[in-house]
Amino acid sequence: MNALLVYPEFPDTFWSFKHALKFVRRRAVLPPLGLITVAAMLPESWRLRLVDCNVTDLRDEDLEWADCALVSAMTVQRQSTQQVIRRLKDAGLTVIAGGPLFTIDPEEFAEVDHLVLNEAEITLPRFLADLAAGTPQRIYRTDEHPAIESTPVPRWDLLDMKRYASMAIQFSRGCPYNCEFCNVTALLGHRVRVKTAAQIVAELDSMYAHGWRDKVFFVDDNFIGNKRYLKAELLPALTEWRRHHPQTHFYTEVSVNLVDDPELMQMMVGAGFDTVFIGIETPDESGLAEAGKKQNRGRDLVGVVKALQRAGLQVQGGFIVGFDSDTPSIFQRQIEFIQRSGIVTAMVGLLQAPPGTPLYERLKREGRLRGILSGDNADGQTNIVPKMSIETLRAGYRSIMESIYAPKPYYERVRTFLREYQPPSLRNRIDWEYLMAFFRSVVRLGIIGRERVQYWRLLIWTLFRRPRLFPLAVTLAIYGFHFRKVCELHIN
Repeated sequence: MNALLVYPEFPDTFWSFKHALKFVRRRAVLPPLGLITVAAMLPESWRLRLVDCNVTDLRDEDLEWADCALVSAMTVQRQSTQQVIRRLKDAGLTVIAGGPLFTIDPEEFAEVDHLVLNEAEITLPRFLADLAAGTPQRIYRTDEHPAIESTPVPRWDLLDMKRYASMAIQFSRGCPYNCEFCNVTALLGHRVRVKTAAQIVAELDSMYAHGWRDKVFFVDDNFIGNKRYLKAELLPALTEWRRHHPQTHFYTEVSVNLVDDPELMQMMVGAGFDTVFIGIETPDESGLAEAGKKQNRGRDLVGVVKALQRAGLQVQGGFIVGFDSDTPSIFQRQIEFIQRSGIVTAMVGLLQAPPGTPLYERLKREGRLRGILSGDNADGQTNIVPKMSIETLRAGYRSIMESIYAPKPYYERVRTFLREYQPPSLRNRIDWEYLMAFFRSVVRLGIIGRERVQYWRLLIWTLFRRPRLFPLAVTLAIYGFHFRKVCELHIN
């Protein structure tokens, strides 16, 4: 069986970093981790070929080679997924699909031959057994959430690693919280299931053996969901692994209560974590209560961010406007919070209601759903009817994005962060790739760009005040260029 594994293209989004990647000549931030993990679960007799449309083209010869095609996608890839499936079907291929997009909206893909939904550790073996018996069903679903200690090492060999800015790894699934707008628990449950430390080390070793030497993203929706296991098993194992691989650094997603455990913060930094994404959502207590964001309530959230920065963790933040409790004052409050906190990478989006979430069910009862979820957190679109007028909401959202990513406030925020950030040690790889990215930034940002005055002020300030952080300052300047491009795309 010749099986073609296809990952559709991401649109130009906040997290795509497409405009920033051009400075380092990479094509995508992350590989299709789910698809290469599924590849490791397929029969050994199958011949596999991966086409990640974010880094290469789907060619006619790929279609001619294949007997079937496996497609995985997230909601934000809906449009490109439909185009890919149409092309696969036109080529006469049997199409097998799974992943978040298909699990959430299976009825949207009537042309798919077999839908293998939910978690593949359960549904994929059932499909493969039926396929071998000649009796494959169209839809495979499950409400079970499997243990993941037996999940195999992903097929890194299917990737052209040089095309990616980072690799990805998964330690846990599930989240103990129940935020109203989040579909993580609908897909993966509340019980936090973890891989063993030995599994994670084996995946890192395999990644390293295939040539990877750079950043690794732990894709867990809440990396600290099982703190006891982290402290006792995983973080000591990662610390030991990095003694022999010091050039590799990690980043991940956590909940805000990480700040309550200084020992855990210290252990994460010691194990090589330098960046965390946190869903802060809003500085408004009413909005946090409405969203069920209990872990964020009653806190000095600016103080939380600065404590994490001083511990050696760059904080990336997610923010939302459009809660029922929001008033027009929320837009300026969000701007002020983001600026004071020094969160450079601040993703701000309109409230959306993914299918399967408590928010979706509540708004469905209230008759307040509209259109299809885009899956893009920062495109200025929403599938809900807000309590605030949609015109006021969109105008306020536009004001936030125009404010926080304009050159002057953006570069001020970078300096605010650099003043606080206290990494324990830095092993910056000043290699040829970095030097070329720096020279490209000099031309694009320091000579051509409208931010050139702010760019040079930042670099000079960093050289005199925080010289160790100069490579990071350049990186954040490049990020700002991407964020402004995305803002221009969505709000103009």
